[in-house]
Amino acid sequence: QVKFVESGGGSVTSGGSLRLSCVASGLPDRRYCMGWFRQAPGKDREAVAAIDTDGRTSYADSVKGRFTISQGNAKNTIYLQMNSLKPEDTATYYCAADGTMSSATLITIVTPSLVDYWGRGTQVTVSS
Repeated sequence: QVKFVESGGGSVTSGGSLRLSCVASGLPDRRYCMGWFRQAPGKDREAVAAIDTDGRTSYADSVKGRFTISQGNAKNTIYLQMNSLKPEDTATYYCAADGTMSSATLITIVTPSLVDYWGRGTQVTVSS
């Protein structure tokens, strides 16, 4: 059974920082590109950052220079360090894994159904 454990969400004021964690288990044995997406109320889900198994990363323009995605030592574990947070970063953040896409492709996805696996999300709220 595929399971994602996402943590690290919370409420901060503008300019603050948060670190999200995602551990995926039960995935079929293959390499996965993993990433973070977010969805604000009334808006479409959008890609934030993605990382390949070899460490290559891709970012949405809106978070470049502020967010950093990284891999953990354990398999299928990723983090998202979010600095200089803005109210417009407020959203539910979802961890995702895909067995065929690269990070460069995953970051362009606008159709969530194309991604293999999803976590349940963690809420991030940034107040001004």
